[in-house]
Amino acid sequence: MWRRVSSLTQFVSPTKSSSILNQPAYTLKLWESFTTQIPNLEKGGTSFKDRIPFITFVLGGPGSGKGTQCEKIVETFGFKHLSAGDLLRQEIASKSEYGSMILDTIKDGRIVPSEVTIKLIQKEMESSDNKKFLIDGFPRCEENRVAFEQIIGAEPNIVLFFDCPVEEMVKRVLSRNQGRVDDNMDTIKKRLKVFESLNLPVVNYYAEKGKLHKRSKCVQICALGTEDEIFEQVWPVFAACKQVIQ
Repeated sequence: MWRRVSSLTQFVSPTKSSSILNQPAYTLKLWESFTTQIPNLEKGGTSFKDRIPFITFVLGGPGSGKGTQCEKIVETFGFKHLSAGDLLRQEIASKSEYGSMILDTIKDGRIVPSEVTIKLIQKEMESSDNKKFLIDGFPRCEENRVAFEQIIGAEPNIVLFFDCPVEEMVKRVLSRNQGRVDDNMDTIKKRLKVFESLNLPVVNYYAEKGKLHKRSKCVQICALGTEDEIFEQVWPVFAACKQVIQ
């Protein structure tokens, strides 16, 4: 298991959590076929295994501005940006059997099975020369969180939560016109419901963990304003850890 780096303690205010929705079952054959195509972390090169990663989870609803702020963090602090959504869309674009399954799941507003997303993230981490990772849009539920910690063997050093009003998120998603399969009114409504019921409990988990055990630093960012105004809230979080993440 990877060793963790100590971090500062900050937390967001607790909100009411909801029970986790049951995930649909997928065939064992499909999963076994998928995982055989992705190298196992423990079987990778020793140069990666010996690195101590600095992991940041970037959470927030669709349209909360996570991706834009990740670009600024990469530019300023040299992180490797791993967007869970982009990795899944790349798999869809490959038109593989797994891509079709992922597409159907996203169109329905549901969460892709944890192991599928984690293996895609794991592959990118293993192939990177970087040790600083922004994992954008994951974990999206408690089951995601538990699976990540079990499969990757690490917890996040920082959790950023971009808090944005629902009306603003809907407006942003519908206006960005990026040709994404999930950028339509029906799907955005489903995604927002999933986010509220499943993603917020993950934020609360890390907030309370940081408060009680002085581990993961969980920071709430107000996602209203210009890109630069929002980054003014983000910058101090990483600047305070600059010696650790160099």
